[in-house]
Amino acid sequence: MNAAVRLSVSSLRAHKRRFAGTFLAVFLGVAFLAGTLVMGDTLRASFDSMFGNATSGTGAVVRSADAITTPGESEGVRRPVDTALVGTLEKVPGVAAAAPDIEGAGQLVGKNGKPIGGQGPPTLAGNWITDSELNPYRLAEGRAPQKSGEVVVNRGTADKGDLKIGDTTTLRTPDPVKVTVVGLATFGGEDGMAQVTFTGMTRADAEKYLTARPGEAASIKVRAGPGVSEKELVDRLTPVLPKGVEAITGQESAQENTDMVSSQFLSIFTTFLLVFSGIALLVATFSIHNTFAIVVAQRTRENALLRALGASRRQVTATTLVEATVVAVTASAAGLAGGIGIAAGLQALFPAIGFPFPDGNLVISVLSMVLPLAVGIVVCLGSALLPAARAGRTAPLAALRETAVDASGASRLRAVTGLGLAALAVAVTLTGVLVSPSIWLAGLGAVLALVSFVVLGPVASSTAVRILGGPLDRLRGVTGSLARRNALRSPKRTAATASALMIGVAVVSLFTVFGASLKATMDQTVSRSFAGDVAVSTPSFGAGGSGLSPRLAGAIQQLPQVDTAVGLGRGVAQVDGKGRALTVTDPVALERTFDLGKVQGSLRDLGADGIAITRTEADKQHLTTGDKAQLAFTDGKKETFTVRAVYGQSELAGDYVITRTAWAPHRIQDSDTLIAVSFKDGVSTDTGKAAVTKVAAQYGNPEVQTRDDYAQSSAGGIDMMLTLVYALLALAVLIALLGIANTLTLAIHERTRELGLLRAVGQTRSQLRAMVRWESVLVAAFGTVGGLGLGAFLGWVLVKASDGASDSAFAFAIPPVQLVIVALVGLAAGALAGLRPARRAARLDVLRAIATE
Repeated sequence: MNAAVRLSVSSLRAHKRRFAGTFLAVFLGVAFLAGTLVMGDTLRASFDSMFGNATSGTGAVVRSADAITTPGESEGVRRPVDTALVGTLEKVPGVAAAAPDIEGAGQLVGKNGKPIGGQGPPTLAGNWITDSELNPYRLAEGRAPQKSGEVVVNRGTADKGDLKIGDTTTLRTPDPVKVTVVGLATFGGEDGMAQVTFTGMTRADAEKYLTARPGEAASIKVRAGPGVSEKELVDRLTPVLPKGVEAITGQESAQENTDMVSSQFLSIFTTFLLVFSGIALLVATFSIHNTFAIVVAQRTRENALLRALGASRRQVTATTLVEATVVAVTASAAGLAGGIGIAAGLQALFPAIGFPFPDGNLVISVLSMVLPLAVGIVVCLGSALLPAARAGRTAPLAALRETAVDASGASRLRAVTGLGLAALAVAVTLTGVLVSPSIWLAGLGAVLALVSFVVLGPVASSTAVRILGGPLDRLRGVTGSLARRNALRSPKRTAATASALMIGVAVVSLFTVFGASLKATMDQTVSRSFAGDVAVSTPSFGAGGSGLSPRLAGAIQQLPQVDTAVGLGRGVAQVDGKGRALTVTDPVALERTFDLGKVQGSLRDLGADGIAITRTEADKQHLTTGDKAQLAFTDGKKETFTVRAVYGQSELAGDYVITRTAWAPHRIQDSDTLIAVSFKDGVSTDTGKAAVTKVAAQYGNPEVQTRDDYAQSSAGGIDMMLTLVYALLALAVLIALLGIANTLTLAIHERTRELGLLRAVGQTRSQLRAMVRWESVLVAAFGTVGGLGLGAFLGWVLVKASDGASDSAFAFAIPPVQLVIVALVGLAAGALAGLRPARRAARLDVLRAIATE
């Protein structure tokens, strides 16, 4: 074994360049994985610290005990608590102070007239709590609000909106309120809680604009007196609380906030990055395997001589595995350092792009170091295992042969196995998306499809390269013909090299197709459901934004150009025990402006005790017109509603519709999410839109769009997602290019004598460079075409699986322009990967090359 180690170390010293590509592939994959884990741990610890510091003075939080949670949301809606309870709590022994915490949606408008925030995180407004220990925000500049119209905003929000103390602006609650900034605040020592915006008002203003009626608050914060623990404080408060109200410790409240951020952002964000780390390491696996396979093929005579001199198979195999271990350990260790550097860089970069990364040292846990190190070593050793076993099987007689080239082709067994896997993949996938809709079956089919592509690679590579390289014979003559023949020389090697790029291109194509399908789905939804001429909306998604004033639809309805203006509000309730989102609207105007499909019953007769539901929900709840359904609202009241209409389509109108009259007694902070407007006959879209825009400007200046523009903007977040996906996938493509370059470099070493002979018989340096570059392009073309086909198939699977798992109808769309761009980028990447090997080949000394054994 010692001899094997010495041979491995001396081989690595003598051939450092051979493993440069392998080192970089492992390094990049491990660095990305380690950076993701360190960043996730740091963010969690930072938010823990930030929430802990912000609520350090709060001993207990008194709130409603029950929450109504609708599907797709992790945080439920709680009913308000009576602010009169403050007086009762202050009399409890051990209570030093208590203050109501009134909270609602409030979006500030910046100096440029555009709303601040709203792109995901909440935009909050509330009362400014005068007790500094109960208030999570600390006054950093200016003073607290003292009279109506004065506000304190967190410093991060002020910076984004270019607002300073003394500036006057608009706060959407959603009714527009003129406010003056009198103070700037921090949260837990930061300029804000991540990208959440906060506006602090007087208690009277908060009750006026953020609650349905005075005397209500989201919760009551309680500060403990000296010597009273949080647990003891909660135990003392509980007996005096009315039914349906609970007390939790300040620490529990802080932990809930941390868990909410973790579940809604950190977990999704880190999982997203971990997926791309996995893709990068999968791509690296092919590059590493190919490198060791070529190295073993080139060292056939060397290994045979070792066998002839008495080395056992185990020793020859161990020599290759020791080399792989040295590369794996050094590259993975370097990757850990690189990952820490990536996390530190992101910590510095995030604030610059508008995301406040909480201050604090990087948190480097044992798991964040051990896991990437182990993954890097396992990936590298696993990739080298088959080549090492092949090296051990080298016969001693091979030392007498002229053997340096891996000329292995595709076996019949591989072809049969690959075709069998492909047939199984198609069968499982079609079952999962068409016969019996199942995400798991569809996912299994997608994995089998990927495996079948990899297995069939060597079988398909010869035919594919002949077809793709056909034009080279005519366009580039002998140079093109030689490039094609070189790519055909070893089908396994060509397939393995191309597979790395194929996976990267397949994932890019998958997201491109899925993104285009989502856009087509949104366009189809708007075109099919929305019969209006223009839409009034606020440019926000996630929990951000304050919505639209419920009074705006009525103001637009008064315009002489307008036939119908209907606002869609949102409420929540438990319908027969299950949390559901309610659409609060004028059902008569809704039916005139939206295509609801076939309607059973009448939407005109809902009144204060009627409800309309979709056919899908009616079937789920076993309801039909005339049946009774019990609704439990956030205020604790339960009412019986009669199903008076069942309608067909629900994409924009929602699954449950009630009137504003029915919702009014239970509302908290009323707002509309969308206002659909239809013009009278003869009114042009431009004329009507101009009139609506003028009225909307008086209500916080929400966006007024045509139906087509609204469909496009609704899908705007998809482009943001794709941009991030492409940026992350650049790492996988980079690793694939390193694999192509490394393979070509090793192949040039393998063909040194051949290249020398070509130069000797008259091939110029430029022709030699072109030959190597075109070989690289052919390998990249094979990987790109395979990746496009696989990606389009997986995109179709994802769309169909989503369609089967959702009540909405998904549209499948293939974007030809984007996929052509992906193909061109793949080919350009191949040409780029071939530059360095081509230059190295052209620099070969002719006489030395011919003399090479």
